[in-house]
Amino acid sequence: MILSPNALRILGTLSEKQRTVPDTYPLSLNTLLAGCNQKTSRSPVIEVTEAGAVLALEELREHGLVSDIFGNRVTRFAHHLEKVIGIPSQASALLTVLILRGPQTAGELRLNAERLHKFADISSVEAFLDELACRPEGEMLVIEQPRLPGARENRWMHLLCGEPDFDTPTRPTPDAAAGAVIEALTERVNTLEAELAALRSRFERFVAEIGG
Repeated sequence: MILSPNALRILGTLSEKQRTVPDTYPLSLNTLLAGCNQKTSRSPVIEVTEAGAVLALEELREHGLVSDIFGNRVTRFAHHLEKVIGIPSQASALLTVLILRGPQTAGELRLNAERLHKFADISSVEAFLDELACRPEGEMLVIEQPRLPGARENRWMHLLCGEPDFDTPTRPTPDAAAGAVIEALTERVNTLEAELAALRSRFERFVAEIGG
């Protein structure tokens, strides 16, 4: 299965939003486009047009990866990534992050996939990556890139756009790599701040009730 970039971005966005914003899933076309074209948690950042999305959705339907959910006012879209490819939710989380953010190390994947699935440690991430990489020939979903000069860890990439060309490997600049880490940490801080605010509000209500 080789997907176009637009189809891949749509599939990854549907899989991500199902976990991070379940109240709005399945997604309308407008919400789907906003997720595809967002500037954060995406590498590369692209611009999927409405016409491009319609063609990409048809491509995904042909593979059974997407279905239409018809409502009273608007059509919504749902994915079937795990069912069609035959992978568990943990592996789907890793594949989704690779689809949306490009090649990453196991450590980066654990951090970036935290909102989709919380892995206990890096070894559990590596175990699921090995499962995705060790499928029968022609069904492999990820591959470990050759270690680049000066790199401490190997990076992993998905194969849903076809076999990679390792003759001309690319490596993110230090600024880009640092930016990815800062972005992930910022998302984590925002989540913790929201949880803290919720706990503070509950505590204040508890104190008010006790005082009353």
